[in-house]
Amino acid sequence: MKIFWPISAVVLLFQFSSCSTLFYEEDPANDPVTNFEILWETLNERYSFFEYKNVDWDAVYQEFRPRIYQEMNEAELWDVCTEMLDLLRDGHVNLRNENDIYFYPWYSGAPENFDEFLLEANYWGNFEITGAMRNTIIDSIGYIYYRSFNGQITEDQLDYLAEKFAGLAGLIIDLRNNEGGNPENGFRLARRFIDERRHIYTTIYKDGTDPDAFTPPEKAFLEPEGKPLPKQRVAVLCNRTTYSAGNFFIAMMKAFPNVTVIGDRTGGGGGAPVGWELPNGWYFNFSSSITWLPDGFIIEDGVDPDIRLDMSPENQLEGRDDILERALQLFN
Repeated sequence: MKIFWPISAVVLLFQFSSCSTLFYEEDPANDPVTNFEILWETLNERYSFFEYKNVDWDAVYQEFRPRIYQEMNEAELWDVCTEMLDLLRDGHVNLRNENDIYFYPWYSGAPENFDEFLLEANYWGNFEITGAMRNTIIDSIGYIYYRSFNGQITEDQLDYLAEKFAGLAGLIIDLRNNEGGNPENGFRLARRFIDERRHIYTTIYKDGTDPDAFTPPEKAFLEPEGKPLPKQRVAVLCNRTTYSAGNFFIAMMKAFPNVTVIGDRTGGGGGAPVGWELPNGWYFNFSSSITWLPDGFIIEDGVDPDIRLDMSPENQLEGRDDILERALQLFN
């Protein structure tokens, strides 16, 4: 059995931390009981949010272990394991095989608060695509839509946008439906707005099998770098699908005095995901850290906006985006 990193960019979340030791063991038996035991025990030793989420993992074992038997097929095992994982309420917890993937739907029941077709038809105009960033000027305000932090951002691209938006009254960054990716892209973007070196968040990492085995708290700092984007006033738009690295970016920007976050609470995803392989070839990820803002707020379940606002279905039918319109009002 081995630890693996299914998304290499996740490692960047540990740039402020010491590296955890990875280890290998003899390959265990491949049967339903062993696969279940390894899944439960790995989480028992290495998952970071049991106390925060008030989950009694031992009681969960007592509930689910009797449902596991050697003669069950993989579909039956899958159903029991995913039902158990659902209790963690964590979008970074997932289980994957060659035919299916389970993840917790953290955004379930929330208003979408985003309509790309509406934006393209009524707001974006003759937008440009600079790397992974759609960008334009709306009512003399710079605008960037960044769909995924897996889309690379380079310093040259940000220099170009800094020149394009130079002299404008401010900038809107639209991160709605951004489900995360490489957090380094978020750091690179945020450095163009920050006014001075600032403490943006603090993280501890699970580094042992005991429930309280975490690294000492490590503060993350960010400081200005490169040509600045308009930063006298910045609006960041988010919805419940803004997740993982998107959630971290919102948390960072909340530390800046010139930034206003508008929309819905983000979806969360405040733990750095690591992964494991089961004997039957299934892979699973889980959160291995806890991060909180300078005021002590843990960001796992999302970050609240400064202005809470949903899109009105009636206005949406008329081609208006209430969240973007509210952001534009900030500059008037």
